[in-house]
Amino acid sequence: MRDPSTITSDFYDLEALLDEDDRALLHRVRSFMDEQVTPIINEYWTRAEFPRQLIPAMAELGIAGTAIQGHGCPGRSSLVDGMIAMELSKGDPSISTFMGVHGGLAMGSIDLCGSEEQKERWLPAMARMELIGAFGLTEPDHGSDVARGLRTTARRDGDSWVLDGEKKWIGNASFADLVIIWARDVETDRVLGFVVEQGTPGFTAVDLQDKIALRAVQNAHITLEGVRVPEENRLQEAHSFRETANVLRATRAGVAWSAVGCSRGAYEHALRYALQREQFGQRITEFQLVQDLLVRMLGNITASAAMCARLSQLQMAGTMTDEHASLAKAFCTMRMRETVGWARELMGGNGILLENHVGRYVADAEAIYSYEGTREVNTLIVGRGVTGASAIV
Repeated sequence: MRDPSTITSDFYDLEALLDEDDRALLHRVRSFMDEQVTPIINEYWTRAEFPRQLIPAMAELGIAGTAIQGHGCPGRSSLVDGMIAMELSKGDPSISTFMGVHGGLAMGSIDLCGSEEQKERWLPAMARMELIGAFGLTEPDHGSDVARGLRTTARRDGDSWVLDGEKKWIGNASFADLVIIWARDVETDRVLGFVVEQGTPGFTAVDLQDKIALRAVQNAHITLEGVRVPEENRLQEAHSFRETANVLRATRAGVAWSAVGCSRGAYEHALRYALQREQFGQRITEFQLVQDLLVRMLGNITASAAMCARLSQLQMAGTMTDEHASLAKAFCTMRMRETVGWARELMGGNGILLENHVGRYVADAEAIYSYEGTREVNTLIVGRGVTGASAIV
């Protein structure tokens, strides 16, 4: 029988694309997830709470804003950034999503849309995870159509802006120190970005209840009622939704990597289970149909990881387009859904018990499948690229 400690889902050794220092960092992330997250995450998932006591240990890993250059940020490659997202998700997709919101969407907004002064004001503390960020774009009635349908407003009033509206599904928002809020200027109709600090009068964030996926991520419904934000907190390089889209393009690549990680986590738990489970007097790994399921899962994982690795190379070269990121997000999340379903199938009824972990990946996959652009929207972005005709509306 194979030693369970030797199990890997990196069948084509994509980790070898990293240099020694980046591999060492990836291994530290893996150890953190195995030793500190896996033993407790089912409890927090069940209670729908984020294990905030782990944030200092996460900060010590030095992975917040992994690919951001300067201002106290790690400044590593997009490839290791993606593989870290994958590694986090392999351990638990909620942890990966938390870091994607903080280090990707929130820090990325400041890096791509902030002035040099704003970057220096916020990014070093966010990289040390002394300040936690959130990203408020989606609204109760506007998700896929938010570029055109954004209803949250910003009104200039002297040296300040007054924000009114609502946001929904905003991860980290109920405990974040800084929330990036995207709002439409009532005078110019332009979409602008604002950094709203926790405790600002008129800002409330209430966690959504009874989610079936990513339960350890605390998603909030935000209400903005006359929230006054100083001009110095308006992201100075955000002039339209185009800048918002630039942030989403970069983080969409990270979601594709996270989908691979979710698949890998389910596969590895299923394989460990199969190595010790006996039926009809023999281990189930000796049955043809079980091996078929394992190989199908591994094929999905390997194809998706290879696509993501190439996507990261394009990102590093500065040639990644919306279509590139959207194809990876759509493809990898579809393959993820298949893979976690096969992992549950392999485990039979035991696959729905939280103690066996796979059920958590099955549920969490549903959120990863939908956020950062649904399959349909990402498909139409790619379709527009290959045909030259927009069919989104």
